[in-house]
Amino acid sequence: MSSAKKMTAPLWEDVMQLNYGTPEITLVSGKGLLVTDANKKKYLDFLSGIATNILGHAHPAIVKSVSTQVSKLGHVSNFYSHPAGLALAKKLQELTGDNTARIFFCNSGAEANEAALKVSRKTGRTKIVATTGAFHGRTMGALSLTGQESKRAPFRPLLKDIKHVAFGDISAMRKAVSRKTAMVIVEPILGEAGVITPPEGYLKDLRNLCNEHGVLLVLDCVQTGMGRTGNWFGYEHENIRPDVITLAKGIGGGLPLGAMITLGSTTPQFVPGEHGTTFGGNPIAAAAGLAAISVIEKNRLMSQARSFEKRLKIKLSAIRGVKEVRGRGLLIGIALDGEYAKDLAALLAKNGFLVNAPNFETIRIAPALIVTKVQIDKFIAAFAKAMREVNHG
Repeated sequence: MSSAKKMTAPLWEDVMQLNYGTPEITLVSGKGLLVTDANKKKYLDFLSGIATNILGHAHPAIVKSVSTQVSKLGHVSNFYSHPAGLALAKKLQELTGDNTARIFFCNSGAEANEAALKVSRKTGRTKIVATTGAFHGRTMGALSLTGQESKRAPFRPLLKDIKHVAFGDISAMRKAVSRKTAMVIVEPILGEAGVITPPEGYLKDLRNLCNEHGVLLVLDCVQTGMGRTGNWFGYEHENIRPDVITLAKGIGGGLPLGAMITLGSTTPQFVPGEHGTTFGGNPIAAAAGLAAISVIEKNRLMSQARSFEKRLKIKLSAIRGVKEVRGRGLLIGIALDGEYAKDLAALLAKNGFLVNAPNFETIRIAPALIVTKVQIDKFIAAFAKAMREVNHG
């Protein structure tokens, strides 16, 4: 047990639910990608709160925007509108490139997917097709959509009429989708399953299939969105338009914020009284979202993400023991030649780099878009060193 865990474990276990286990590290401060723990040990954060701190920690633009907003207007509830929320909704509409886009703000990806599920019921159909390995959240509706049995099993019975098929397999989708299907929901890249990218053309074929049967295509862009993959949402390379986009994580620049966006004049929308949330799209989170988008645009961080993707794939692929480097932009999965990802992640943390092992054979990284070339190269060197230690130590 680490010394930090020894310090915090008694209190954690005395007051917290143990759904996360007991954390090994307690973080107390951060600036950019650099974070500091309770023992004053420093790390480069290459996970960003699982793709959430899109501009890193304590970014000046977000600090200023949030501070200004909270000093003049905090929570207002959904009885009233406020300038930050309207401005952010308008900006998201612009980013979709579609003036039919209509936004519902919430607090998380699970809530955004719950909202999409309810929209699908307004088609008059109830059947839904999702994919194995997908993660759409842990609330009961979102969990029903999630294609990971280990997360689903303890909470059955879940929603009926949801079928899971293999991700990336358009033939399986063709067998599952019919005119009784309300929606198909997929991630552009499977994040929690190990950053799995589908075959080229998969999303376009899925769009055509949904058009054929009058089915809503919902793209869960919670992890791929807000510039992380080198585009705003993560599906643009296929040149398609979904019927519904769900967002969270990076959209709030580190604050709790989610969104469900409907597109197209025939996609159902909520009418008064059908759905709501107390905190969704509150002025403070909306202000943070506006600041984050502004910095991404001004500093051309999406272009930089695409450039770093190439560097990471070339350099990491050359390391002994790496089978494959997957993903887009700065959402990267490093597939290993054995089941030692958990040990590798722990060793990287010991050496000052925070990453995640979503399974036993994959390391996932999702650094903030402000990451520098120097930091990228430091990570690559640390990763190579850790691989040698794990395999030959």
